[in-house]
Amino acid sequence: MSETRGPARIALVGATGLVGRKLIALASAGDEARIVGIARREAALPPGARMEMFVAEPDKWGEVLEAVRPRALICALGTTWKKAGRDEAAFRGVDHDLVLATAKAAHRAGVPNMVLVSAAGADARSKTLYMRVKGEAEDAVSRVGFKRLDILHPGLLRGSRENDLRLAERAALIAAPLVDPLLSGSWERFRSIDAALVAEAALGLALRRAGGRFTHDNEAMRRAAREWRRVRETESSE
Repeated sequence: MSETRGPARIALVGATGLVGRKLIALASAGDEARIVGIARREAALPPGARMEMFVAEPDKWGEVLEAVRPRALICALGTTWKKAGRDEAAFRGVDHDLVLATAKAAHRAGVPNMVLVSAAGADARSKTLYMRVKGEAEDAVSRVGFKRLDILHPGLLRGSRENDLRLAERAALIAAPLVDPLLSGSWERFRSIDAALVAEAALGLALRRAGGRFTHDNEAMRRAAREWRRVRETESSE
């Protein structure tokens, strides 16, 4: 980004989650992009955050996007079976319906790029509710019509969550160093990955201009993150 143009504005929904907070910290540490968070309620931001935050009901998010006109939308929305009250409709309401509604609102506002943080194994034909809903959301967003759509398929996310105790996930993270090497072939995609690396990949991909639909597994995200670091290093040295 040139100094005259300033940092690109990137809209972010899901700012309070693990990847969302990493994204905010990452963008705040440089001048390439500035995060514009959109959320339903106020929340504490990471220390040193340099960003804009709009608090509104989801049916008003389109108005925010119209006013902000961001370069891209990064969607890191997602709930858990427990937070949804173990209710399928409530779970689907966030991981599918809200994701799709936000994508449509961004497209109507003229946002050309979207990055969707999904999950390894997402498949609309899956027998597992979580994977099936994630896959259905991907299929629906793919039909919205963005110039560029990047779908991220991270495995188990490594990182410290704020006020979000997930015992099963915590146990899996503890076992990850032993389990990851055993996951090979089609299971390799489920290996754990640092949430900060996913955030780097998401931010770098959000700023790319080539059109198309792209799906990124752990290794592809590592490549995108490395490319993002090279771009930042080059621009910071100029």
